[in-house]
Amino acid sequence: MTKEKGYVSFVLHAHLPFIHHPESEDYLEEQWLYEAISETYIPLLLNFKKLEEEKVDFRLTMSLTPPLLNMLDNKLLQERYIKYLKKHIELCEKEVVRTKYDPELNKLSHYYLERYSNDLYVFKDVFNCNLIQGFKHFQDIGVLEIITCGATHGYFPILYITEETVRAQIAIGVQTYEKYFGKKPRGIWLPECGYIPEADKYLKEYGINYIITESHGILYADPTPVYGTFAPIVSPGGVIAFGRDMESSRQVWSSINGYPGDFNYREFYRDIGYDTDYDYIKPYIASNGARVHTGIKYYRITGKDCEKQYYNLQWAKDSAEKQAGHFFDSRSAQIEKLAPIMANPPIILCPYDAELYGHWWYEGPYWLYVLFKKIYYDECNFKLITPSEYIDKYPLMQVAEPCRSSWGANGYSEVWLNPTNDYAHRHLHIAGNRMVELAHLYPNEPEDSIRRKALNQCARELLLAQSSDWLFIITNGTMVDYAKKRIKDHIGRFTKLYYQITDEKLDEDFLADIEEKDCIFPEIDYMVYY
Repeated sequence: MTKEKGYVSFVLHAHLPFIHHPESEDYLEEQWLYEAISETYIPLLLNFKKLEEEKVDFRLTMSLTPPLLNMLDNKLLQERYIKYLKKHIELCEKEVVRTKYDPELNKLSHYYLERYSNDLYVFKDVFNCNLIQGFKHFQDIGVLEIITCGATHGYFPILYITEETVRAQIAIGVQTYEKYFGKKPRGIWLPECGYIPEADKYLKEYGINYIITESHGILYADPTPVYGTFAPIVSPGGVIAFGRDMESSRQVWSSINGYPGDFNYREFYRDIGYDTDYDYIKPYIASNGARVHTGIKYYRITGKDCEKQYYNLQWAKDSAEKQAGHFFDSRSAQIEKLAPIMANPPIILCPYDAELYGHWWYEGPYWLYVLFKKIYYDECNFKLITPSEYIDKYPLMQVAEPCRSSWGANGYSEVWLNPTNDYAHRHLHIAGNRMVELAHLYPNEPEDSIRRKALNQCARELLLAQSSDWLFIITNGTMVDYAKKRIKDHIGRFTKLYYQITDEKLDEDFLADIEEKDCIFPEIDYMVYY
């Protein structure tokens, strides 16, 4: 084994907005969590487990965001996920009968039956409904570094007009992490990689060592970093910033020449929810009768303009293995070129949405497994590393102010502030100012007072309204009505509570109702806005 000349650092951002509707089972958006568990989180955990059993030393960094942690820890959502799986297993059993006429199709229907049945077994019996502990195990044995994120993924470059709201996003992100992992996080995935220098003092206050930023956040730093994104920089405020490597990102992300577009891979958009007879599929689609994805997909990408062909599991695996080899060779070549011209060994940072692996790119978790084994066993000029390990090994770095930036389209803030969603910001800013005002009007309310409960609920409603996901969804035009409803509901609940508190006319039934629905951050303390 040759000595490493550089490092590769994978960072997966596992995030979903907080969706919790005890009042109804008809919200399709709740399925985002169930799909992510079945297609991303369980497959990742099972592949980590395989690597551990095979004694493969690997390294990976993951952010598990506070809304995701709160949902994974929610008893109602755990029960509903089990119900979701049982319904899928029932559908798969019907599919095994329906597809008997075609051996190839029938083999796939058996595969899905096995897959969903295994999800149920793994979730209930292996992880005891607690996936957080599953991830924590890999952090505890030293192969996974878990980092935090803003409390509800609020977008700092716009929120900072009221700086206390940015401070609260960071504080509650850190507190949530400590609750689940028993220690402080060293790193943070800035929501949407949105960097602003105003946040540095709060990141330092809560013990954050480093951040993940977009490439141009580093490339346009002041002064210009000598080594581009291949070395971290440290801001004048003392926060270390790692930037995304563009070449490795393009190989994985790009819909044109990226790996997920391989013709042997599973076609995301062909699903039996749309393909089968309506009366047959009706019990398994949306409650209002709309056809939706079921997760059972029988076709491969095949090609641009041709008839889709059946998915072949072995061909998909072959493609993943070939592409793991390509990625391995590309990083080796990159490091070979960079190492001689750098003071410290280069680090190639590869950050992705975790849901790319498994949900969008079905074969992604297997690709990671193959790649990590290859890096461990093959002759290799680089090693996998976490950002924390890199900082500990190479603490000397250039001082430079990262550029205000995000990883949204075109790199700045237009995804979260544009004519489709700009109406929301006025309300978010007013609510942010009012929350700070409430903390100063009623400092340190007694622990058991009803007003304290109302003040804490105000903080929850504000945080939920601030989620960058709603603004992103409105821009993208996907579930626009739902996203608009969420902003309106949370701002409405916040405003109603604000006036009830200041008029000293609290409606306890209203408070109890929204406490049940919006039950994120049970330990929250509104004084974080003081």
